[in-house]
Amino acid sequence: MFDYIEGKLVFKSPAYAVIDVAGIGYHINISVNTYAKLGDLNRFKLYTWLHVKEDAHTLYGFGDEGERRLFLHLISVSGIGPNTARMMLSSITPEEIQDAIVKGHVPTIQRIKGIGPKSAQRLILELQDKLKKDGPDTLINVPVNYTVKDEALSALIMLGFARNIAEKVLDSEMKKNVDLNVEQLIKAALKNL
Repeated sequence: MFDYIEGKLVFKSPAYAVIDVAGIGYHINISVNTYAKLGDLNRFKLYTWLHVKEDAHTLYGFGDEGERRLFLHLISVSGIGPNTARMMLSSITPEEIQDAIVKGHVPTIQRIKGIGPKSAQRLILELQDKLKKDGPDTLINVPVNYTVKDEALSALIMLGFARNIAEKVLDSEMKKNVDLNVEQLIKAALKNL
């Protein structure tokens, strides 16, 4: 529902932040990792995810797009809810989590409070291939100045295509016609994937 919320940082703690946007204060749950990024800034942008339950609507905020993507991967695993994923992102860095999952290092994941051996193995089993396919770019911020190729590549990766194969097809299509817009480039690439 909300992609990000940007405004005046009214309050922050290691568990949540309050951001004032046009007179409305948004209570956003954050990880310790995001808390460290807030620093002493007066204004801040948090990438958000809204968790809707019968009895509550809870906003989770992330200092960058990469942390949010990892969070969404984590909560896709059975038995890992938003609070557990936030605990994971607070216990060790997102880079350490991704590295441990990709390398299948169960002890690193088990160090996190609330994650036992079965949960750690399930995380690795369900996310290892996804994170390997995404490559190291999972945790890299989305560039501000996206080119047509970058946007098309991002869309193809989100659709499940491997980065290296998608890049080759996009390069081939762009050599044929350099004046394609993002939509045209994606459609042309999909015909060859």
